[in-house]
Amino acid sequence: MQYQEVNFDGLIGPSHNYAGLSRGNIASDKHRGAVAFPRLAALQGLEKMWRLVQLGQPQGVLPPAPRPDITTLRNLGFSGSTKNIVTQAFSQAPHLLAACYSASTMWAANAATVTASADSSDGKIHFTPANLITTLHRSIEAAFIAPLLQRIFNDPSYFYHHSPLPGQTDFADEGAANHTRLCRNHNQPGINLFVYGRGHDSIAPLIYPARQTYAASEVIARQHMLPANNQLLAQQNPKVIDQGVFHNDVIAVGHRNFLMLHQQALVNQKEQLKALRKQWHQLNPYTSPSLIVTEFGDTQLTVSEAVSSYLFNSQLISMDDQNMRLLAPTNCLQSNRTKQAIEWLIQSDNPVTGVEYIDLTQSMNNGGGPACLRLRVPMSKAELSATHPAVFLDLNLYTRLKNWIEKHYREELRPEDLADPDLPSEIQMALEELALILELPGLYSFQV
Repeated sequence: MQYQEVNFDGLIGPSHNYAGLSRGNIASDKHRGAVAFPRLAALQGLEKMWRLVQLGQPQGVLPPAPRPDITTLRNLGFSGSTKNIVTQAFSQAPHLLAACYSASTMWAANAATVTASADSSDGKIHFTPANLITTLHRSIEAAFIAPLLQRIFNDPSYFYHHSPLPGQTDFADEGAANHTRLCRNHNQPGINLFVYGRGHDSIAPLIYPARQTYAASEVIARQHMLPANNQLLAQQNPKVIDQGVFHNDVIAVGHRNFLMLHQQALVNQKEQLKALRKQWHQLNPYTSPSLIVTEFGDTQLTVSEAVSSYLFNSQLISMDDQNMRLLAPTNCLQSNRTKQAIEWLIQSDNPVTGVEYIDLTQSMNNGGGPACLRLRVPMSKAELSATHPAVFLDLNLYTRLKNWIEKHYREELRPEDLADPDLPSEIQMALEELALILELPGLYSFQV
């Protein structure tokens, strides 16, 4: 049975703006209050998806959450019509309005943690939507993401959906941005590497919050019915969190039998990689390929350079059974050191044989690169066939989405534009049409 890793990218929503809501995300804070370009942002994201299709990768589209989140604003004490609520919130608490307008569901790597059917004891793909409780603007996402995933992956014969973890600090969960599956082939059992920022007795960062907890990762591994030899929990280095590595996918990325990461990514990294290799050998004692790990040291790239370039937030995709391509953000071209690091990677003994640069400047300015935009789901042909077909990108859907974006999205969005009483109705009209395009009727319920 043929398996593939399928990418489901978050479509960037019409309310894309720069409110600087994410503490510890240096790019987000740096661009706080800047003019955003929603139309360009969505087109850049769509072009990235389309490029994956051109490279022979199956590619799904995840629609954005409805914004502003009027339910949350009502729960925060604002009342009346949508226009009145927007006016009140902008006047009295503009930071709350900005949070409820955030287009952050675009970063689908935080949508959920996914376990492949080849790994789970019941042979099903498991989904746990992330609770994202560290920040307000992201904590409201699960209410939309959970039912969305249930509609797209809606056959209980193949898919099992869990509720988000309890909204309590011990169980802070940021989804697949802190999860990497390493495997010989996608149809073979793999190792699920869970990276957490804090545990009960572990050292913690001093400046920025550690968003993923040991307890959350442990619960998800248990929920998803992962055998002990199919999982490894490792702690993220708190020193790199304090340098802006708010998720593990800012400093590490893996695909199939290849893992690349900075030498400062993990606590006790030498021992953790030794344990990883031991588990790999236990799962694959007499078969190839071997697990290949490439570590970058400060001589190639400092942590600060990794954060500014987002090299490790690149995507790795299979070109064939042996070769991989790195899809890197164009920010990597702005630094000679980063370009040299990529050249060193390609020349080293690993499966990466080429690089391609993707322009995602609008997303990058808010702290999200190629890997942030996608949720990876390893799937068999049968599982793929059981998935809602209208979300898979082909030329027809690509053309319709491009026309839809150009029709409905504003060219510019400034912080003060969130006070525009007409913006909610514009977004509502756009998303109602999108639901029809993706054949997801009733996906959005608006309060006007």
